[in-house]
Amino acid sequence: MAEHRVVVVGAGIGGLCAALRLVGQGMDVTVVDKADRPGGKMRPVPVDGQPVDAGPTVFTMRWVLDELLDELGTSAEEALPPLQPLSVLARHAWRTDGSRLDLHADRTRSAEAIAAFASPAEGRRYLAFCDEAQRVYRQLEGPHIRSSRPSFAQMVADLGPRGLATLAGLGPLATLSATLARRFTDPRLQQLFGRYATYCGAAPGLAPATLMLVAHVEQAGVWAVQGGMAALAQALATLLQQRGARLRWSTRCAAIEHAQGRVRGIRLDDGERLAADSVVFNGDVSALGPLLGAARAQAPASTPAGGRSLSAMTWALRVRATGFPLVRHNVFFDADYASEFDDIFRRRRLPQRGTVYVCAQDRLDDASDPGGPERLLALVNAPADGDTRSFEDPETEACQSRCMALLRDCGLALDLAAPGAAVRRTPADFHRLFPGTGGALYGPATHGWMALFKRSPSASRLPGLYLAGGSVHPGPGVPMAAMSGRLAAATLMADLASTHPSRRVLISGGMSMRSATTASTP
Repeated sequence: MAEHRVVVVGAGIGGLCAALRLVGQGMDVTVVDKADRPGGKMRPVPVDGQPVDAGPTVFTMRWVLDELLDELGTSAEEALPPLQPLSVLARHAWRTDGSRLDLHADRTRSAEAIAAFASPAEGRRYLAFCDEAQRVYRQLEGPHIRSSRPSFAQMVADLGPRGLATLAGLGPLATLSATLARRFTDPRLQQLFGRYATYCGAAPGLAPATLMLVAHVEQAGVWAVQGGMAALAQALATLLQQRGARLRWSTRCAAIEHAQGRVRGIRLDDGERLAADSVVFNGDVSALGPLLGAARAQAPASTPAGGRSLSAMTWALRVRATGFPLVRHNVFFDADYASEFDDIFRRRRLPQRGTVYVCAQDRLDDASDPGGPERLLALVNAPADGDTRSFEDPETEACQSRCMALLRDCGLALDLAAPGAAVRRTPADFHRLFPGTGGALYGPATHGWMALFKRSPSASRLPGLYLAGGSVHPGPGVPMAAMSGRLAAATLMADLASTHPSRRVLISGGMSMRSATTASTP
């Protein structure tokens, strides 16, 4: 297939994985990105002379990359930076009563911790919850995660009686919050596991109960990447270059060109044209329409403001942290969790009682103090309205004060006074980085039980144009976006081999329980 020319627009994890799969099939692949390095949202921000991961910080479902690398005749050990499995998945703290709880990769340790934290009965309920999350994951991996064109009817057919019984057991049209209220009596545990909805930018009270599967994903493995998540993207880009792909940085796509009803290539903002037989667009689908010009009606519909996922306020820091024994991933909860999402999705304002996530990038499991300034990313959820307002002071200053007060009340003190020790980003900043999104970091919000079927599939309605990234199927987050790239490449190859364009494609691999457990997300 060397004569088949492919241009991949966007070097986020989805674009990189699509390009790797295609170059592995002998295609002529060029990757362009407006940034000066690979990674998309997986980007470092320099703070006080040090790179701080300012996007995704959690690496799970490692089997997605393991399978891709295996197809290319290599492995994570050969191609990726060193990966360190974490035994403490996250440390949680509550302002209301000063309590703390660690979740562990070993579910028995987590159950023991929950029994001591809440009650022995809650520890047993947690183990039952883990079993249920595993069953949900097993049923959805094949018909949903690995399928390029999911539909309700097709998934019903794929699930069969056992799978349908598993999902029906969650309750008809159940939300994650409602399901958790039936599984746990302690409101702190409902709050903790409700946070899984935010991993795909949703509110727990609106997200489908199936997102409980995140519990199983985390138990299957969470890794720290040496050098940060940006190093993971750079390793994939290096592998692409070694396999013969062309990578062009600081190169902006101004238009996707088409003629006679199919894609013909792209035009860059300096007027240069790159001819192509196929194009993979790895960006938010809301930014695609303007690039298609006369064919914009064939682009997926832009996500309306009310349907966008969460954005965020973030602080990339290099500061001295004292008082709280930070591990790699830390979550600080305020009271009245529901009000956080009411503020964001209904009132469209920065939350008055927002949850704060802190990634301590220089720590692993033992909470040892680095003994000086360390790299941190602090994040609070925010409305994706960066295209309609600036999020300037005093609103952001008030939000920062509330967040730092929450951390202090939970025992964590951060010294933000040093010049150059903090870089703050708002939804308006994220909108500038990722046009068409309003700052939404996860594409459309996963709200309602039909949300699983509303994301755009791998193939667009314009022949030759394929889609990857967190705004398309199977969803946001590093592993899902990586899977979207694999699905886009598989769909493109299936179209070349078939007289029926964009037929349904399934990524092979079967149930990945073994790889997810032995080798393998806010």
